[in-house]
Amino acid sequence: MNQKNDLTQGSVGRNLVSFVLPYLLSSFMQTFYGMADLFVVGLYNGSETTTAVSIGSQVMHMLTVIIIGFAMGTTVQIGQSAGAKDEKAAADTVGTSAVFFSGFAAVVTAVLLLCTAPIAKVMLTPAEAAAETKTYLAICFAGIPFITAYNVISGIFRGSGDSRRPMYFVAVACVTNIVLDFVFIGACGLGAAGAALGTVCGQAVSVAVSFMVIRRQNLGFRVGRQNLRADREMTGRILKVGTPIAMQDGLIQVAFIVITVIANSRGLTVSAAVGIVEKLIGFLFLVPSAFLSAISTVTAQNMGAGKPERARRSLYYSLLITVSWGLFCALYNQFLPHTLVGLFTRDGAVLAAGCEYLRSYAFDCAFAAVHFCFSGYFCGDQKSMVSFIHNITAIILVRIPGAWLASRFFPDTLYPMGWAAPLGSLLSALICIGFYVYYRRREKPNTELLPGQN
Repeated sequence: MNQKNDLTQGSVGRNLVSFVLPYLLSSFMQTFYGMADLFVVGLYNGSETTTAVSIGSQVMHMLTVIIIGFAMGTTVQIGQSAGAKDEKAAADTVGTSAVFFSGFAAVVTAVLLLCTAPIAKVMLTPAEAAAETKTYLAICFAGIPFITAYNVISGIFRGSGDSRRPMYFVAVACVTNIVLDFVFIGACGLGAAGAALGTVCGQAVSVAVSFMVIRRQNLGFRVGRQNLRADREMTGRILKVGTPIAMQDGLIQVAFIVITVIANSRGLTVSAAVGIVEKLIGFLFLVPSAFLSAISTVTAQNMGAGKPERARRSLYYSLLITVSWGLFCALYNQFLPHTLVGLFTRDGAVLAAGCEYLRSYAFDCAFAAVHFCFSGYFCGDQKSMVSFIHNITAIILVRIPGAWLASRFFPDTLYPMGWAAPLGSLLSALICIGFYVYYRRREKPNTELLPGQN
């Protein structure tokens, strides 16, 4: 294994921070160019196009996080193999992932291209935005192979302890996308189609660069033609970790989409406001999301190396940082939500509705930070089913019914509906803590860290 990417030695806190910062910058750039689509569309088009891009990008975000969830199986398997210094297992993971995800991307792309119109209909897209929404989705669906390839390649690098190169790949996509947004949306006047084309082209360029790098980069193990096969056992290991994560992330996004559908049924103003706030929340969630992925890799490597105490210490550091960030976000948005919502709309009604929604929704930044960190820890320890359990419970009991009841009993304001997400996250956090205590009590006493391992 490449020693500079070894997360099983040295300071736990320093390793965590040095790994998470490039990942955080990657997530920032990825979210930024998604927000850039809305920003540029808002400069040149009206609420109809903004709504189309908002709805379409939410569908694409759901698909992306599901793909990332499956790819996390690759990351964790490589991390476990790297920690155990098992180069053959790491190489087999890469080869199996390449074969499996190629077929996965082809099937998903074909199915979704056939379902573009039904998906737009299920989203209760306002009639004024329906045509552009379907166009946006069709173009983005065609780019799913690029999304899959990027996330699998990035997962390979991160599992081996390298979070810097995936950051460079995102930077390429970000710059390409923003430049093409102004060309396609501004100069060519393509509206939502231009936003979709810019996104897909950016991803394609990024994947091309990542392929060139992975062929030349030393990952700490060699991947040959003999590894490029659909090994049934290895595929099972990848899916055992990745499937619960993909399901949990998909269900979370389904909950968000249900909330969007509820908002869409209330008219164009509410639909646009909710879409903007969802984008903002995605931006504010960058910190806990980055730590979730970082903890997964750190935990996987240290569990593979037989050092569980280091994994737990990374969890504690992450909780401290992410909860502090979440409390700051919640406080800021009680007083200055217009400074964020106002970046994406000039419509006074949309601005007012968005501020109402963001004030309550912002508390989710603090509560979600807790279950994000625990989810990363459980994932790295190959207990990803715990994440699925707490998320599906929160969705069924709180998120969806809470949003529906708030919409029904408070039709003139979005503030009560915004509480559905944070209350759901609070329940998830409590469930995670319960599982953590349960597993700790089952474990035998662990050996204290040796000097120099803290």
